[in-house]
Amino acid sequence: MPRAGFWAVGGYKISFRRDGCWYADDEVIANKRIARLFSRHLCGDGKGGWVIDVGIDRHPVTVEDTPLVVTGVDGDPDRGFTIRTNDDETERLDCASLEVGEAEVLYCAVDRGPRGRMRARFLRTAYYGLASYIELEGGRPVLRCRGRSFPIGGAVTLH
Repeated sequence: MPRAGFWAVGGYKISFRRDGCWYADDEVIANKRIARLFSRHLCGDGKGGWVIDVGIDRHPVTVEDTPLVVTGVDGDPDRGFTIRTNDDETERLDCASLEVGEAEVLYCAVDRGPRGRMRARFLRTAYYGLASYIELEGGRPVLRCRGRSFPIGGAVTLH
């Protein structure tokens, strides 16, 4: 596997997995710049799949769960929350898009302009950064933010 500052996209089965890491075949892509490049250029292929689209290079990608992951959360219910994602973007959390999936994994939607709106999975550290603000209201999880109450969709019982 190449260790230089560049990456030959072809020749490998590229995947983005639940753990928030990029893989070439079954080896983690350790170069953070390459991982960020891939994350910033990942887009839908128009057929329900994913591709890395870097200029004239287009390479199919297997996305295990979501095309992006939330790596950090800042803020509080009074000021609102800001999230960081693995493509090095920071944005205000869209609290209305929060949902809990299988295995009580938290998700939200993020806007990536021309690449569209994408679902992002909260990594464990980011989840715990937000979970302390989630309350139960009528047995359902709710996040209060800037004077509003946001029910968390698709929710299962939180422990």
